[in-house]
Amino acid sequence: MHNIPRYCSLDGFTELSGSLDGLALRTLAPFDMVCARTLNNDYFIFLLEPETGKALVQGGRYFAEPVEATVSGSTFGGCMLKMGFLGVGLRIEICSGGQRIVTSPVKALRVEHAES
Repeated sequence: MHNIPRYCSLDGFTELSGSLDGLALRTLAPFDMVCARTLNNDYFIFLLEPETGKALVQGGRYFAEPVEATVSGSTFGGCMLKMGFLGVGLRIEICSGGQRIVTSPVKALRVEHAES
């Protein structure tokens, strides 16, 4: 019998993702910027609509220049997605131009708030 990693089950994913450091996009304001350092790259996510995840994204090989995209949320790398949440240790899922891009695991997150 094969052992399935705990995070691959719905219960395990829910349990583990609830204990991770991270942020919910809906708690941020338009024009806030999320700086995400992953294992392989730095990403700059300039939020246009925090509720929907619509943003300008720059970083990594797919986003050399700022590109309009939707930041869907975070995943451990499988098919389960925590919508609208970015978590340390998870991978960010970004949709742009009909493609789904999944980053390497997030090492650090920082938010730069828009000036009022």
